[in-house]
Amino acid sequence: MTTTSPYSAADSALGYLYQVRIALLWALRRLKSGSDFVVSLETLDDVTFEAKGGKPEELLQTKHHRNREATLTDASADLWKSLRVWFEGHAAKTILPGTALHLLTTGKAPEGSIAAHLRSDCRDIDAALKGLEATAQSSESKANAPAYAVFLNTSATERKKLIESVVVFDAAPTIMDLDGELKTEVFWAIERKQHDAFLERLEGWWLRRSLKQLASVAVEDRVLATEIEAQMSDLREQFKQDSLPIDDDLLTFDLDEVTQVAHASSAFVRQLEIIAAGKKRIAAAVRDYYRAFEQRSRWLRNDLLLIGDLTQYERRLLEEWELVFEAVKDDLGVNTAEEAKQRAAREVLKWAERVSLPIRPSVTEPFVTRGSLHMLADEVRIGWHPDFRNRLATLLGAKESAR
Repeated sequence: MTTTSPYSAADSALGYLYQVRIALLWALRRLKSGSDFVVSLETLDDVTFEAKGGKPEELLQTKHHRNREATLTDASADLWKSLRVWFEGHAAKTILPGTALHLLTTGKAPEGSIAAHLRSDCRDIDAALKGLEATAQSSESKANAPAYAVFLNTSATERKKLIESVVVFDAAPTIMDLDGELKTEVFWAIERKQHDAFLERLEGWWLRRSLKQLASVAVEDRVLATEIEAQMSDLREQFKQDSLPIDDDLLTFDLDEVTQVAHASSAFVRQLEIIAAGKKRIAAAVRDYYRAFEQRSRWLRNDLLLIGDLTQYERRLLEEWELVFEAVKDDLGVNTAEEAKQRAAREVLKWAERVSLPIRPSVTEPFVTRGSLHMLADEVRIGWHPDFRNRLATLLGAKESAR
């Protein structure tokens, strides 16, 4: 039985990841309205939306609870921590009058509570203020004491101005339930069957972009609406019928020792060794094999590609290889010295390294073709040496005998 450590930071980690996903969700909603904005995490607030030029328009406090029964009582820490941030920001003039202040929480506000009076519908600012004043004066919560103090030290007029800007969104979807909300926002972008694959790539980009923004103090590293729009547009193009998405992590993949060692005894590597290919060419082949294998697997898992599509593609590769391979064999003739055979084989390999045979018209990333050819070489369906099948069988047989 697995138990959670008392020192577990799971809730905190979920809270931060929730911020990231909520920021994307709200950004996608804003995009639909056509507004130009800049979004950032952990600047003025958990999530901040600014007008282009730097004026804060909307601040979002997010509170995630794994326990959906968590409630926003009048002395709720979720409520008062958020109010403290906003009142202190208002006093410091970092939060300007008129800025929308939103508290989004998976907790539920009881009817008649302060938080319930601050929902977007059925708002009652006067009732909320009365409740806030009564709670700040009577509650004995030490955790909330700094928030009570800053609230009570603000004039009644200023209190009301700020509370009028506060909207509570309670009973919000949990981090695992956000998939449905995000799919709604991209519903018209691509076909329904592609929603999962599209979101997987959009969120992958968004996470990397958010990390870059969080790691930087530069204002220019905050995320522009136009960046999100451009990424959405680029992904839509990749999901068209004549295209397929190429994942960024594979585009930027650098061969590591673990991957190289794992393929050291593979048939496609042995084929390269037979023709005395250089170490760098072998390393490049392993890199492209890994990238093509992984990318094709993802396409299949996401139902973006069918087994039949791969069969047709590999038939094309085989036909093109055969024309080059047989032409080289004809030029060699019979009784050719081994050195000449290896030299000719390296020419066939050079063709494989340079040929462009896209799996779909718009999929022009070279590693797909190169890696797919090495996958066929691994199955010994193609090769480089004129006698590759016999040479490979002899080499592998000798390896077996030596064991």
